[in-house]
Amino acid sequence: MRVALRIILWLGMAFAVVSAAVVFIYRFVPPPGTPLMVLRKFDDRYTGHVRQRWVPLRRISRNVLRAVIAAEDARFCQHNGFDFEAIEKALQEDREGGVRGASTITQQTAKNLFLWPYRDYVRKGLEAWFAVLLELLWSKDRILETYLNIAEWGDGIYGIESAARHYYRRSARSLTRHQSAYLAAVLPNARVFSPVSPSRATRVRAAAALRRMNAVALGKRRVCP
Repeated sequence: MRVALRIILWLGMAFAVVSAAVVFIYRFVPPPGTPLMVLRKFDDRYTGHVRQRWVPLRRISRNVLRAVIAAEDARFCQHNGFDFEAIEKALQEDREGGVRGASTITQQTAKNLFLWPYRDYVRKGLEAWFAVLLELLWSKDRILETYLNIAEWGDGIYGIESAARHYYRRSARSLTRHQSAYLAAVLPNARVFSPVSPSRATRVRAAAALRRMNAVALGKRRVCP
């Protein structure tokens, strides 16, 4: 029993050290891919072509930054990886039979970059661990930059630059408020919803993002003032 516990302890320590090292490296180096990109290759809808073009944050329209924060995580600049107010509201709605997400952009970045998309308790635990590492080792700028560059925006479409060119035939730097809001609106399930052929739910979500965008304060040189 003591030997088994010692092995578990050593494995846990090794995982902590290796995961922290990988997170630290990705602070400076764009990740080569994500688990989701690999899993999609075994999906029946896989087109056989992955479009992703990494762009630095300075080459992404501030309309996009405002829209994504407004739609996905309004308290992005205030929390340290976990929005406990949103979690409390989500739990309340769950008890009342509703459905509400409470994952922050940091948590979504952790999931997209390191983990599998299927929901289970193991993934949620690892997601929390990686979210803590991201907040400790990265800046808010790097978290949002990575999120925007690895997010799935359609079958084989990853990253805001690829999404902007695919849907609007323009660069991420030149996206308008309206276009940014619709791209942010489909993030929960971009393989089902389209920013250019929006469903009623997408239009409602985009309209809400447009209303909230003015309240998103950005710094002059950084995302968070």
